[in-house]
Amino acid sequence: MSAQAERKTENLPQWKKEEVAELEQLIEEYESVGVVGIAGIPSKQLQDMRRDLYGTAELRVSRNTLQVHALEDADLGDLVPHIEGQVGLIATNDNPFALYKELEASKTPAPINEGEVAPNDIVIPEGDTGVDPGPFVGELQGIGANARIEDGSIQVMEDSTVLEAGEEVSADLANVLNELGIEPKEVGLDLRAVVAEGVLFDPEDLDIDIEAYESDVATAAARARNLSINASYPTEATAPTLIAKATGEAKSLGLQAAIEDEALMPDLVSKADAQLRALAAQIDDEEALPEELQGVEAPAEPTADADEDADESADDQDDAEADDADTDDDDEDDGDGAEGLGAMFG
Repeated sequence: MSAQAERKTENLPQWKKEEVAELEQLIEEYESVGVVGIAGIPSKQLQDMRRDLYGTAELRVSRNTLQVHALEDADLGDLVPHIEGQVGLIATNDNPFALYKELEASKTPAPINEGEVAPNDIVIPEGDTGVDPGPFVGELQGIGANARIEDGSIQVMEDSTVLEAGEEVSADLANVLNELGIEPKEVGLDLRAVVAEGVLFDPEDLDIDIEAYESDVATAAARARNLSINASYPTEATAPTLIAKATGEAKSLGLQAAIEDEALMPDLVSKADAQLRALAAQIDDEEALPEELQGVEAPAEPTADADEDADESADDQDDAEADDADTDDDDEDDGDGAEGLGAMFG
């Protein structure tokens, strides 16, 4: 508590000091503290909201001056500018994003009264109003709705915007909306700002699509990993895949260079056998061949399409290894590859 704040608190009556002390205790007990607007919420509904928050967050409503004292004493002066109008303090151990999401989800539709400012565009939807023919059609037309009597009832012929966001609701509009049962505003705790770990969050900062955000992070991580692999930049996450890739390339090089290594011998023998059979098939005089090579047919030569398919298969193999490098099976394969690589060039 700053010396100036302490002096201000000392000048308060005893009951106010006790109230400020309780608010300070609330602030100290939780990791995140915010300011919520409560204007327009009936007392009973506010009590229901407080009950619904039990176990997740705690709401405390007090005089604005006392809330300011408590915030200043707790070095949360960044929240003071938001103490305006009908507000309360809300405290939670959840992160600010979870708190904002919960408060927004708890809001309920409510009618709007004369003199209130429209929070968004107010639209009378197209369709049957369910009201019998009478003077109500003139009331609809008077507020700007495209309405007329048709098929024995009052019909709105098209979606009609009767008030834009930020404009004041007239008595006529309030009456029409009430008659139609249209509730164009939401009632609930309006989070104005919250401080967590010394960081101030505004509602604009917290209004994000969590699933889309997680997807973006996952995509960025995958692209970074692929870039690391393609650039042969070893990290804890990419080293197993790079080792597996190097093992495959070393094996391919060993086969091309006919390096006599224990790990390569089965493939080298298979390659030599195929070459021998291809050569034997080109000799017309079978008597000139050993008995085991007489009548052999040349192995089918790979076509261009087959080569392309093989290349694509190899690329797919690399992609699959890159995507699954962090699985247990791949870790075992990578270990075997490392041993083979060491034996090949050790």
